[in-house]
Amino acid sequence: MEKKGMNRRDFLKLTGAGSLAAAAAGGLGGSLLPPKWVWGATPSVKGPIRIGYQAILSGTLAGYGEFHKMGAVMAIEEINAKGGIAGQKVEMDFRDSTTKADEAIKNARYFVDSWGADFLAGIDSSGQALALAPVMAQLDRPLMVTHGATEKLTEEFVYKKGVRQIFRNCMPTYNDGNAAAILAKDFPAVKWSTVSPKYEYGFTCWKMFQDSLKGLKPSVQFVAESFAPFGTTDFRSHINTIMDAKPDGLYSTEWAGELISFVRQAKEAGLFEKVKYVMFPVGAAMDVLEGLGKDMPDNIWISARYFFQYPKTKVNTDWVARFNKRWKHYPAYVSETAYSAIYAYKQAVEKAGSKDTKAVVAALEGMEQSSPAGTRIFRKEDHQAIYDVPWGQTSSDPKYPFKVMKNMKVIPANEYFNRPPFEGPGTTPPFK
Repeated sequence: MEKKGMNRRDFLKLTGAGSLAAAAAGGLGGSLLPPKWVWGATPSVKGPIRIGYQAILSGTLAGYGEFHKMGAVMAIEEINAKGGIAGQKVEMDFRDSTTKADEAIKNARYFVDSWGADFLAGIDSSGQALALAPVMAQLDRPLMVTHGATEKLTEEFVYKKGVRQIFRNCMPTYNDGNAAAILAKDFPAVKWSTVSPKYEYGFTCWKMFQDSLKGLKPSVQFVAESFAPFGTTDFRSHINTIMDAKPDGLYSTEWAGELISFVRQAKEAGLFEKVKYVMFPVGAAMDVLEGLGKDMPDNIWISARYFFQYPKTKVNTDWVARFNKRWKHYPAYVSETAYSAIYAYKQAVEKAGSKDTKAVVAALEGMEQSSPAGTRIFRKEDHQAIYDVPWGQTSSDPKYPFKVMKNMKVIPANEYFNRPPFEGPGTTPPFK
């Protein structure tokens, strides 16, 4: 991912270990320093408001953590400059989650037990999200998941097991699996294949895609599958498996640097000339688009949890402009979900008139939030935010040094989100 403006060392100096309160309140420039009266407490909310955020800041996926930080820091800058949450200053501690479940749990316990966090946010890994779920019930603090996408988090732990402290504001696997199938049913492709990650996310998305597409188009066949372990850099054997099967379509939930490597190697092998219908459910991630640049083939179907060109609203357009001015980057989808998570807590605390967990959970349930990604509604039953995201085909645009979307299609979320009680007829698409 090309870095522009601030380098990683400078960024960590600004937003790294410890509280971000000083940076958010005034250390980022004199124009952000609020008047002394702006931190006056309201009778029902005592400050400061502390948010513990964790994301991947090390290893090959460290770029995701940086993009999380950009969104979260920007939200806190804005909120503190206008008086905080319910008149109270917001502080944030940002820690490296790595990709290990034990590290995510350790961070969560530190945030609550040692640092005194009121709210938690972040989490890139589906496996980490599932491991954290029972811990959040013990810690009794709200956790807003901003990236980990497994549907099992909200269906199993929130809805069925009653872990009410967990919310998710990012698009879950329903877009990666169900929505992809709704789009694919209209393609001439009948024989489908996959190269996907060899862990929870890859398995669950491929199964969802298969189940939904089979229900929509019974003639479809699934002729090859190859699952790549985390950290794969050489995809040649996986590419050969697909090409030997001679499919019409390829579906892949590879992401980040692994998707970049896969695309370059598949292009060199001639895969995209032989397989005409290709779908990358997270191919619109900014690190992938920037990383591949003009090497991304045209006419690949891509999507993401958010894409900066959608929706065409003033809220989104203005935010993208502010983000680009602040960071010299276009926002990644985790930048938007991080930004909107902080604002969701602000809205819920001010609605509840309290930062008490039970009161904030009640305020978040069913809450409608205006955000750069559009209107989000936090479904009361499972605490999953419902909103729309686009799919589109990769295409060059002289305004950008990377491919963007053409032929944008938006499938309404209520047409492909699984529905409570999440088992039995009528709970998974296709819906009648």
